[in-house]
Amino acid sequence: MASLAGLTGVPYRTGYAASKHAMIGFFDSLRIELRGTGVDVTVVAPDFVLSEIQKRASGPDGQPLGRSPLQEDKIMSAEDCAAEIVRAMEKRQRLLVGSLRGRVGRWVRLAFPSLIDRIALKAAREGK
Repeated sequence: MASLAGLTGVPYRTGYAASKHAMIGFFDSLRIELRGTGVDVTVVAPDFVLSEIQKRASGPDGQPLGRSPLQEDKIMSAEDCAAEIVRAMEKRQRLLVGSLRGRVGRWVRLAFPSLIDRIALKAAREGK
């Protein structure tokens, strides 16, 4: 279980993004090592998932936010995320990118990386 933050930089979440990049690298390497053993590895990179984690996140002053800075009505439910993960595992998918925004952003980033940087910064500032 990784995150879109493991596929591109995320402003204000540097440590989180670094840990998710590391996870993706680890599991990509593990997949190669286990090739031919019957063990498959599916890396999941969902967009935001509705949970309590956003409310427990620390703000710039180090204090808990106590509320989600995100537009929660536009966030995937944990149940929907779990259903997508099960489908990806059943198909033995290598990577599940859990939103259209993430899938499109991944390709746009290859051609226009600075555009994705600007979009990420704007989204982070606006809590989207």
